[in-house]
Amino acid sequence: MKNSIFKSFRFEIVLYSLLSLIYTILTEAALFFGIYLIYNIIHDDATVGNGMKSNQIMNGAVNGLPYANQQIPDYGAAAEKSKQALDYINDMVPVLVILALTLGVILFTFYFLLLTKKFVVYLERISWGIQEISSGNFKARINVDSEDEFANIADKINKMAVDVNQIFEDNRKSEHAKNDLITSVAHDLRTPLTSIIGYLDLVSTNKNITDDVKQKYVEIAYSKSKRLEKLIEDLFAYTNVSFGEVTMDYTELDMVKFMNQLVDEFYPSFQDSGLEYEFTTNLNTAIVMADGNQLSRAIANLISNAIKYGKDGKRIKIKLWKEDGKVIVDVINYGRLIPEEDIENIFKRFYRVESSRSSETGGTGLGLAIAKSIIEMHGGTIKAKSNFEGTVFEVILNEKIYKE
Repeated sequence: MKNSIFKSFRFEIVLYSLLSLIYTILTEAALFFGIYLIYNIIHDDATVGNGMKSNQIMNGAVNGLPYANQQIPDYGAAAEKSKQALDYINDMVPVLVILALTLGVILFTFYFLLLTKKFVVYLERISWGIQEISSGNFKARINVDSEDEFANIADKINKMAVDVNQIFEDNRKSEHAKNDLITSVAHDLRTPLTSIIGYLDLVSTNKNITDDVKQKYVEIAYSKSKRLEKLIEDLFAYTNVSFGEVTMDYTELDMVKFMNQLVDEFYPSFQDSGLEYEFTTNLNTAIVMADGNQLSRAIANLISNAIKYGKDGKRIKIKLWKEDGKVIVDVINYGRLIPEEDIENIFKRFYRVESSRSSETGGTGLGLAIAKSIIEMHGGTIKAKSNFEGTVFEVILNEKIYKE
């Protein structure tokens, strides 16, 4: 929050100081003017009274009234008293000045404290906010209703509370994710391991089974072992990628050549699954900055997923194209549709649309999660959609643009 000099705390202090001084001067001026008016009224009344008394004496002297025997006031003595009064007033000037200054200080302090009361209120708010946050209430917020330094402090404290709250939320989610990961891994490791132990136990302890049955049990145990090995490999890959333990080696990668090579490597898998495949592109070249090994793992997981769950559709289509500076790869299968409620969760680790199908296909539930993490590490995005036109997994990467 940037504040101008006219809305800063320093400017407000100067402004309130000037206002306090002006209010003090006006108050003192009004006060002394009132005293002056009262003094003049009393002085005029006294003068009028003395004049009336003198007139009565003189009139008595003329008319033979009792006042005639009294003496006429000595105006020389009155002048002397006036001089004494002026001397007294002159002597009182220093006292009046000290009194005016003392009163001015008191009035200035009063007005300044009154005008700057909002600063005290704001400091109390900030103190309250800090106390709430320090006690663990990270949802407490300080009301920001100005643009001075105090508001800036309050705004920073609010942002700190948001950041700390987010850290705690992330830690909670991370702890929850760890617990889920351990539970899922334990379950997925136990299932094939139990089968392996069971079949090997039958082979080693049951003397009545034939050699053909033993061979069948050994093959099943071997198949389960390979699945267990794949699960462990995927688990290591997922944890390394998700927790930033993979060092990315970015180089210029031609996606046209890259995808042609990757699709060719899957030729045996397409044949074994009885799937036709088609790779189409209208591009001669499409350069991205990528780690070839990691990107290969991500897109290979998408193709493997299409092969596993697209057998019913008998066909896999892969497209490469460009749009608005983006290089886009679509991997499309025509197998069973993915329910709409599962689309948002399909990239979560260990998430399976149908557990029975996962058992049949041998999926670990980590392939799509790994692909998503790798694509995001490349600054790209991945999304899925499933309708009667097929199930599409779309990868969007940033094209490297050469400037002339």
